[in-house]
Amino acid sequence: VQLQASGGGLVQAGDSLRLSCATSGRTFSSHTMGWFRQAPGKEREFAAQISRSGSAYYANSLGGRFTISRDKAKNTMYLQMNSLKPEDTAVYYCAASSLYGRQTGVGSYTYWGQGTQVTVSS
Repeated sequence: VQLQASGGGLVQAGDSLRLSCATSGRTFSSHTMGWFRQAPGKEREFAAQISRSGSAYYANSLGGRFTISRDKAKNTMYLQMNSLKPEDTAVYYCAASSLYGRQTGVGSYTYWGQGTQVTVSS
């Protein structure tokens, strides 16, 4: 499984940004997919996941501002981030897990993309 995250950048507070994660073929049918983020000096934390069936689950801390989705035809997963805040500044990673159910731990994911930097200025 190969993952490549992209779409990060420098934005202002309140702006929106959409991250993409390009995957190798048929990844979605056999993996739970997730987005994680890691702020400077902090541990990597769970943001969102989408199951094989397409069900989404989010970290409570996001306050409903993020939406995870996927396009099977394009083998691409997305993270739409709205109303961005300075505390959303982090490197964002996409990941794939062979496990079922809610998977919020870093250790549950086997495959990782390289990360994309999101910086939100105040």
